[in-house]
Amino acid sequence: MSRLPERFAELAGEERPGLVTFVTAGDPDMEHSKAILRLLPEAGADIIELGMPFSDPMADGPAIQAASQRALMNGMTLTKTLQMISDFRQEDTETPVVLMGYYNPIYIYGLEKFIADAAAAGVDGLIVVDLPVEETELRDALMGSDIDFVYLTAPTTGDDRLPRLAERASGFIYHVSVTGITGTKSAEIQDVAAAIERLRRFTDLPIAVGFGIKTPEQAAVIGQHADAAVVGSALVTQVAENLDSEGQGTDKCVTAVLDLVRELASGVRSVSKVVGNRAPE
Repeated sequence: MSRLPERFAELAGEERPGLVTFVTAGDPDMEHSKAILRLLPEAGADIIELGMPFSDPMADGPAIQAASQRALMNGMTLTKTLQMISDFRQEDTETPVVLMGYYNPIYIYGLEKFIADAAAAGVDGLIVVDLPVEETELRDALMGSDIDFVYLTAPTTGDDRLPRLAERASGFIYHVSVTGITGTKSAEIQDVAAAIERLRRFTDLPIAVGFGIKTPEQAAVIGQHADAAVVGSALVTQVAENLDSEGQGTDKCVTAVLDLVRELASGVRSVSKVVGNRAPE
């Protein structure tokens, strides 16, 4: 069983939303990336999304595209990404880790081998942004494993697709709050609230909301409606802004990411709610 249901149950028990943090594996380099990953839970991350670097991340904005390029230029591979998680599990056996990325690296790696190696490394979930609900090969192959398949929804996802998506999803639903690529704009909160209300008609799974969340205040507002707030572009931007003059990673990259995570965690922890968007009794 993946760690995701237990973590969301813990958050429900604490009557607060969670913080999901996205960083790219190998960004800015293996050493500093491993340090960030290891320290994210201590800084306040409830769930970690770890990006699988890819040369053509079409759903991502400039910040995450640049993070993937930095990682690839420093020799990051899917094999090394899984090894990072395996090393992380030597110290942390509780924090859920969800791999996020695109299908091509998984396909090239080999579907069955990838699932076996990911499970052995301690992966809890997969988000594959370029696999629509009609493409079931990977999702079906995960049946019987301890890895959840997390589907994305968007403001444009129609009621005809939502029942199929909700039926096939596990772990949680990731609602993309705006149309377009990551890190470029933020959603109006009334639109997010309405979208979550609509999603809850189709699923009892937790709902995490991402895209456009950059500040503790924004995370707190999203957390009033969603079960978790997802932050990615703002974190990888901290890496980019603290490279040295030659574009190489520094300890300041690690410190800057963790400082922002602490601020974001403070924001979501300021929200008192019951998961499911019900007021505390």
